[in-house]
Amino acid sequence: MFREFGVKVSVSLDGDRAANDRHRLDRRHRSSYDRVLRALALLRRPEYRHLYSGLLCTVDVANDPVAVHDALVALEPPRIDYLLPHSTWDSPPHRPVDSPTAYARWLLRIFDRWDEQGRTVAVRTFESVLSTLRGGPSLTEAMGLAPSDLAVVETDGSFEQADSLKTAYAGAPATGYDVFEHGFGELARHPGVRARQLGLAGISSTCRRCPVVESCGGGLYAHRYSTGRGFDNPSVFCADLRALVDGIAERTTDRALSPAVHDSGELWFAQGESIRHALSRAMARHTGEEDWDEMWRALLDLDGSPKGPAHVDDVLAHPYLSTALKESLHDRLDGPAPLASAIAAVAVRAGADLKLRWHQSTRELHLPTLGTLTLPEPGRVEVSVTAGRLRVRTHTGEERSPEDGPSVWRPLPATTLTDGTVLLLDDADPLRDCFPVPVAPPLGPGPLDAFGRRLSTAFDLMDERAPGWRTDANALLVTTVTPLKEGSGVRLGAHGLGALGVAVDFDPEEFVRELPRTGRRARLTALRGTADLNVPGNRAGRLLDEASRALGNATYFAGDAALRAAALDRAERALEQLGERPKDELTETGVVLAEELRAEWAVLS
Repeated sequence: MFREFGVKVSVSLDGDRAANDRHRLDRRHRSSYDRVLRALALLRRPEYRHLYSGLLCTVDVANDPVAVHDALVALEPPRIDYLLPHSTWDSPPHRPVDSPTAYARWLLRIFDRWDEQGRTVAVRTFESVLSTLRGGPSLTEAMGLAPSDLAVVETDGSFEQADSLKTAYAGAPATGYDVFEHGFGELARHPGVRARQLGLAGISSTCRRCPVVESCGGGLYAHRYSTGRGFDNPSVFCADLRALVDGIAERTTDRALSPAVHDSGELWFAQGESIRHALSRAMARHTGEEDWDEMWRALLDLDGSPKGPAHVDDVLAHPYLSTALKESLHDRLDGPAPLASAIAAVAVRAGADLKLRWHQSTRELHLPTLGTLTLPEPGRVEVSVTAGRLRVRTHTGEERSPEDGPSVWRPLPATTLTDGTVLLLDDADPLRDCFPVPVAPPLGPGPLDAFGRRLSTAFDLMDERAPGWRTDANALLVTTVTPLKEGSGVRLGAHGLGALGVAVDFDPEEFVRELPRTGRRARLTALRGTADLNVPGNRAGRLLDEASRALGNATYFAGDAALRAAALDRAERALEQLGERPKDELTETGVVLAEELRAEWAVLS
């Protein structure tokens, strides 16, 4: 039945037999362990493996953490969730005597084991902390500031808030709604649901002042409850959560000097290496799935061919592909299509042979760096590349190729600047909508030509106003420009180097003022994505960001003495506070960047 309806299954198991049977006995007080293992053996069979969502393990500090983790890993789960036992300030968790952070120590022992084993299994809690420490999204309801998107439907059809709220007080998760009279939209507007979607504004004042709040997020909502104050408290596991985040941060910080801080070429190379690493992790996450395995073999063949590696690097460096890889790691990617089409683009560029199959959820099959092929309808496709010539067969047997003409194939447009630089004008990539403002729809030939000419004029103006700007450490390394909706100005996405968003009606003068500030942000984003500047979660990292942002504003407001002076004052305060922080909060790379910022402040002042 689960296979028929595509329902994925997670199973609660607390470790080996001894650990599991501390709490999970049946009504006759017999072990449930063997029956659970039989159920997992069924889920692990090839025909049901795709339904196996993961294992849920409730932390019990009386158990051996390494033995628990090894027992769970042996069952080959796609994911493990380690869950703190439901507790509140009225009913606090059991703790060994004189052990205020026993739960953190237990989890950190597993983190060390997980890291030693090569992180072969996804562990949601650890991956969420690693993500949020470096500015990424939270991956679990139990930690982080991301709004909860969980709906619970009970067996009688009633809607509830998170079922963990049952542990706070009787009736806590009740909404008064059910599936017969109400929709999910109504549930989303329920005050109790909205209370778990307020981010930083929805947690206690104590939590808002904490340096690891982005990672911890105040903990699970139910664990904050106390009589008298309701949920306006830190988690009852507050000390453990702080120790866990700090412990992971200390363990994963690379303090060595990165050459990327001195050289833009090294920075570009480091970003490419991080994309390749993300790609290998994404593929490993889907090992055993037919389409993904086929893609991985094809990519390895291309990367090992005489002409392939350069084209693999170029396509992987296309900035929106990194977004797809991050989505894949967080299970928010709509199937393998974005990565499969990127591999097809490599084969076309390299003049190679290739055959891949996947489900294409839209009619537009976009090949990064090349263009978009329009299909008759979405569905299963077989993509063949023969000596670099592309042909796509749909599930109905129809074929499409770029050779069919402009009604089917739209090449990705580009504009060439005066210095010979070629910029792709990517107004079609389905993954390009990752800027803080909406992107423009695909442009027609006339508006696209006008946009390209205005870009060329803007860069010429930049060369005239700031000769030699391209050699500056903060010069924007851009390969791709995406048109944004009118009035959006110049924007940077979340990808670091490579992509720039520019409003279709941008003013070249504004472009010249904004480009240095945008380049600075892009460089800092890329550095943070490829090297550690500070131990994540400490104040030093925020001060580096504040100083860099203020110096960028000082350059932007060069024509306004008052605003420029205010920006320089903010930069000076941030740098002074940075100098007062403990020396070990910055890595060697962070120290170099801080010295660079101080030297720049001295010149501008």
